[in-house]
Amino acid sequence: MELLENVTHIVVIQIVLIFVGTWLFTTLIQRFLPWAAEKFSGRYRFYILASVPVLRLFALVVGVVLVVPRIIDPSFENLVALLGALGLALGFAFKDYVGSLIAGIVTLYERPYRLGDWISIEGTYGEVKSIGMRAFEIVTPDDTVVVIPHQKLWDHLISNANNGSQNLLCVTDFYLRSPHDSAQVRQTLEDVGLTSSFLQLKRPLHVVVQEKPWGTHYRLKAYPVDPRDQFRFITDLTIRGRSALGDLGVKFSEANLSSQ
Repeated sequence: MELLENVTHIVVIQIVLIFVGTWLFTTLIQRFLPWAAEKFSGRYRFYILASVPVLRLFALVVGVVLVVPRIIDPSFENLVALLGALGLALGFAFKDYVGSLIAGIVTLYERPYRLGDWISIEGTYGEVKSIGMRAFEIVTPDDTVVVIPHQKLWDHLISNANNGSQNLLCVTDFYLRSPHDSAQVRQTLEDVGLTSSFLQLKRPLHVVVQEKPWGTHYRLKAYPVDPRDQFRFITDLTIRGRSALGDLGVKFSEANLSSQ
């Protein structure tokens, strides 16, 4: 209450003018800079667009710095109370950030993912390209960079396909109608896998057969030489596998695969 007693009409008008000026400045930034960025190309356009949030934050900070001295008497007691409240607010605001930093330190010891690992988290699959203190980046097969905070380590399952090695299992599925010669189909799929130029010969190759109500499910499991070739490997096995099975005269199932 003692702080508010010193607020005069002139101070109120000054505060309103500061808020209006800050709002006009941020609005101008949000509209003018994106328009100006479209006049440029290449990296200059991205530099201009990246400056928008920085200038907005700068305007807000300047506005707060101008308003606070007009409301609060800059005495020692008031400064201590203000800094205490500010520290408490920052503690709540940055608790997730601090949690991510601690999780980042834990990853240095437990190493749940490393550079070059192919991981899946919350349905996002990709290769780990960068590991920072707060977050790490993965690149998806569609060449999209996804930034994931280390804090996900606490409460989410992280699947690591190769776990720091060159061994990444690829599974190619084939759905066939019955009846057919299962032994012949299995041998054909093994031959398709063994003749692939992407195959890692030091690792085992298996064909898993499972009977379904709509037909037979074949899973060709093999390892590529390089984990980065996994999609080309699966594509190669799929194309040549379907061609080889077509030569045998077997028919592919048209069952609803979501029901399996």
